[in-house]
Formats: sequence, C-alpha cells, structure tokens
Amino acid sequence: MAKVNLAIVGATGAVGREMIRTVEQRKFPVKNLRLFASSRSKGLKISACGKVIEVEELTDASFNKKDIDIALFSAGASISKTFAPIAARNGVIVIDNSSAFRMEEDVPLVVPEVNPDDIKKHKGIIANPNCSTIQMVVALKPLYDYSRIKRVVVTTFQSVSGAGLRAMAELRAQTEAYLKNGPISAEKFPYQIAFNCLPHIGDFLDDGYTKEEEKMIKETQKIMNDYDIKVTATTVRVPVFIGHSESVNIETEKKITKKKATQLLKKAEGIKVIDNPDKLEYPLPIYCEGKDEVFVGRIREDTSTENGLNLWIVSDNLRKGAALNAVQIAELLVKNYRK
Repeated sequence: MAKVNLAIVGATGAVGREMIRTVEQRKFPVKNLRLFASSRSKGLKISACGKVIEVEELTDASFNKKDIDIALFSAGASISKTFAPIAARNGVIVIDNSSAFRMEEDVPLVVPEVNPDDIKKHKGIIANPNCSTIQMVVALKPLYDYSRIKRVVVTTFQSVSGAGLRAMAELRAQTEAYLKNGPISAEKFPYQIAFNCLPHIGDFLDDGYTKEEEKMIKETQKIMNDYDIKVTATTVRVPVFIGHSESVNIETEKKITKKKATQLLKKAEGIKVIDNPDKLEYPLPIYCEGKDEVFVGRIREDTSTENGLNLWIVSDNLRKGAALNAVQIAELLVKNYRK
C-alpha cells in the first residue's frame, strides 16, 4: 500500500488511543501522523509509529495545509459535525466514529466484512457504525447470505468503555469504594454501575426506546441494505471494563440448522467460533480484549419457532467496535478506493 498522511482526531481518548495502537500493530502505511485533541491536551507528547508526536489543538485551520490524506475522527458527534466537513472540503477523506453522519443518505456506513463496496460512494466522509451494531452485523452477514434474515431481536450487555475513559474510572472508583464500604458517587452514569446493570444506554425517545437502541435498528438496516429487516433492541450497560456482549435471536426465510450456522460462521472473515458447551467454552468479554475478531458461541436453534436461531456475540468494543473497523476502512481506501 502506498504511504499516506494520516490524522487522528480525538487522539487522547479511549478510542483515539486504540486507533494509534491499531495503526501501529497493523503496520498501516503511515507517511506522516498528526494527532489532534482539544485545547486541554495540546502539547501532550505521545509515542506513535516510532516517533514522539506532539498533540495539536483541533481548530478550523487544522486541515488548511493540504498535508492530510485520511483522518480518523473519534471526538464525539458535535466535533465531527463542525470539523469533518471542513476536512472534507480540503480534500481529506474522513472516517468518522461518531453518530453525526451515520444516517445521512450520501454518507456510506461501512463494516468491511459486510459492505466494503459502499466505500466507493463516499463524498469525503465515511461513517463508522455504532460499536454494538458492528459486531452484530459481522456475525449476521454469513447467515444472511445463506438465507435472508427477516427479524432480529437483540439484547446487548455493553461495557463501560463504550462511554469513555471517565466511565471506566468511575467503575473502578465505585468498585474500590464498595469493597471498602465507602461512599459511592455516580457522575458519568445516573446510578451506581459497579455490581449493577443499567437497562438503558443513551437518551430515551418518545416511543420508549433509547438512542442506542434506535442506532442498532436503523444502522443494521442501512449496512445490510435491507430496510425490510425487522429489528428490535434492548441495550444494557454492565460493570465490565472492555468488551460488549450480545444475545441475538434471528428469524430467517429458510431454516438454518445449528450445524449449518456453525459451518457458515467458521468460514466467515473476522469471526471466531467458540461453542463447546460440554467443556463450558463460549465467548467471554475478558477473553476478547485486544483481539480483532468477533466471537460467536451458544449457537442453537430456537425451538419456539420454525426458522429461528440464537447466537451469543462478543467483541472488544474499542477494537473491532471502533478503532479497528475505522483502520480497516482506511486500508480499503488505500488499496482500492482512494481518489
């Protein structure tokens, strides 16, 4: 791959730091790397790609020099809405990890294992899907290709790292306080998260669903390019530091047996099947941390309906759910689609 000038926006956050690690580990062809964050992090020095790089403050002029080819954004929707269009107007291809552009009709929403060719439709901005959506559609794609999926019922068990570094610190502090019988304070979450589960992620909507649940519904349809798939979701925050887990029930047009589903998933790109009930082997978030794959287990036929199937899906939400997926998109751009 030809070397490119790369920028990471939000470089000091949990996902930004994971983006740096992923770029290094995958030996992405970086010619020059620039790191951007807010004024609070300006001047911070970070070791990356064999150099010590000083973090720059993100401003309107950050992309004026025409010296950035691709920018990975992970600084939140408001920042993306302000700065991604500026970057795109200056010839930068933006891969945005926020929710800012995901449902825009002219912005491709891409998971490389699922809809790589959608990258060709970009007009300067490519959206990275929600972390919980990414791991689910990676697992659904090989099954969908065998038999169209009519309906998806998903319950997520999402780690606190999905809410950022402050959320991880809050879980750690609350756990320590609980074990010492000390006072517990909650700031990032509305209630104590340590030793607890919170049955909502994101703001509630008028229909009783949350924003996170709405994302999973609409993003799945867009990525799969099938707006007739019926999707319903319940998203839950759990006291796990890294790694999202999902219980997924699907209904297909023709029957997929457990044996066939296992075969399809084992052959699929980016998936590792761990499904040996006799030995109590199944995917766990503590085993997925730092790994690229989407792990699938507890594969079984739904005995309550004719063409139903149950799956347990686990993945590192900072890795495949964010940083890795963005870097994979960048790799595809460099190989095939960059103009």
